[in-house]
Amino acid sequence: MTPGKSRPAPLPLSAAHTPVLAAYAAALETAPLAASTRAKYVARLRGYLAWLAGQSFDGDPLTDPATATGAVRGFRRHLKNAQRASTTIDTYLSALDDFYARRGVGKPRAGRERDAGRPAPRTLDARRVRRYLAQVRLTATPRDRAIALLPYLAGLRISEVVGIDVADVRPDGLSVRGARPRLVPIHPDLRPALTGWLEARSAWKGVDTESALFVNHRGFRLSDRAARDIVTGFTDPADPSSPLVLRHTFATQLIRDGEDPALVAELLGLESLDSTRRYGLGPTAGRKAVLNSLITDA
Repeated sequence: MTPGKSRPAPLPLSAAHTPVLAAYAAALETAPLAASTRAKYVARLRGYLAWLAGQSFDGDPLTDPATATGAVRGFRRHLKNAQRASTTIDTYLSALDDFYARRGVGKPRAGRERDAGRPAPRTLDARRVRRYLAQVRLTATPRDRAIALLPYLAGLRISEVVGIDVADVRPDGLSVRGARPRLVPIHPDLRPALTGWLEARSAWKGVDTESALFVNHRGFRLSDRAARDIVTGFTDPADPSSPLVLRHTFATQLIRDGEDPALVAELLGLESLDSTRRYGLGPTAGRKAVLNSLITDA
């Protein structure tokens, strides 16, 4: 905030809308979102509810799906007419998606400002996923098998893969450092790969003093580039893929199977639910149960 300027006062709400905002704020307290994101979503909803008070609809925009869609589209036009930035409008819409999903109304069908110019991430289809997994299982060494599976079965960035220490492999999941530290449940097909590598790792040079889970043949932590080359080496040479494509495939499969965007965002280490829109959105599942959506039969 600019020095000398005070923060604007919160928009006043009607008596009918005040408990609606309070209930949403309470629900967000247990959501796996950053505190800054929760605060932003509450503020965005306040703005929407304040706008609603001056509108009239045939149905109830807080309980009727069709009326909610019309209301959100009208609010989007209101924001555009006020010359709000595209990114700001989209964060309002993401907050409203979350609000309506938590109310059981379903997400309003209102497009994003940035969707038209932002293509969906590249992912692998089911056939290429199975080909990749078969190649890993048939040809990979214990170390390379674990590295190759982490972007797809845990959704890790390659920097997070090489950043894992031995101590980060815990019974309750992988402790992942990075932009947003988190605990990622270990998929049933990933656990034996990690266990197999931990057993083989004990015979490698330098592991008595190196904390890194993945080491090179000199006994030092594996580099991003080396790990990326390992992953790419198991993909189709005629159509090579990257660890990022596997991470996108992880997210896309979960979201398109109807899993909770907030949980998927947490697994990916993303702060904003708006980021998960790139994969297509859908509601509801438990944190560990969402992993069951992944293809694992090669």
